[in-house]
Amino acid sequence: MKLAAVGSNCIDYYNNLDGGKAFPGGGPVNMAVYTVRLGGEAAYIGPVGNDSYGEIMMEAMKKKGVNISHLRVEEGKTAVSQVELVDGERILGDYEEGVLETYVLSDEDMDFIQNFDVVICDVWGKVEGQFKELKERGITTAFDCATYLESNASEQAIPYTDFLFYSTDENDSSQLREQMKKIHEKGPKYVICMMGTAGSMCYDGKDFHRFGIIPCEEVVDSMGAGDSYIAGFLKGMIEGKTIEEAMKLGAANATETLKYFGAW
Repeated sequence: MKLAAVGSNCIDYYNNLDGGKAFPGGGPVNMAVYTVRLGGEAAYIGPVGNDSYGEIMMEAMKKKGVNISHLRVEEGKTAVSQVELVDGERILGDYEEGVLETYVLSDEDMDFIQNFDVVICDVWGKVEGQFKELKERGITTAFDCATYLESNASEQAIPYTDFLFYSTDENDSSQLREQMKKIHEKGPKYVICMMGTAGSMCYDGKDFHRFGIIPCEEVVDSMGAGDSYIAGFLKGMIEGKTIEEAMKLGAANATETLKYFGAW
């Protein structure tokens, strides 16, 4: 699979870890790295600031084998999320958007993305308004709503998304399944709900598919687990695996990420 990861990136700054530590991350960036980890190819398309965090982000992605030929360095700050780690669970604090605030894809970016099997963006990526054009160009699209299913960004992207992901604390229920059906009616081919320790569920317009988790002996940090699942699921689907096989690949990839600090 060749993945084009578009939009948001950020430095995850852990306030209570050894006096403060900075880790490169952000949903699309994480998904690009995890795709390469699984043996695929990936490029990141998006902006960083001309600051030290921007340098950290670029060098880290290059070391992981991610194509950054269409990454832009802009005057300003790289996005930063404040994070506190409590019993292996991350608690997100303040978020500074930096140069992401005014980001849009150029025509050249769009042309570049057409060379990939699928493009992924998330709710913070700023390009949801361009998903219609991506779709019209014949590009397979994926979007991560995270926990912001009813946000303006999600609402704009959903009608033009092939693989729609979102997260919830709920377990499988009739209400959740009804919600997934309603989302599917808006346009996505597949609606995938990530339910944390309850596993995941996918609705393909006809059937619901369930998969649990692959246990992790010691959870160190949950940062990036959902992004790992998305990368694994997409790789499975794009490469012709069944939905259940793709879900298993996503779950296994997520478990690997739980074993260390930071997204990667």
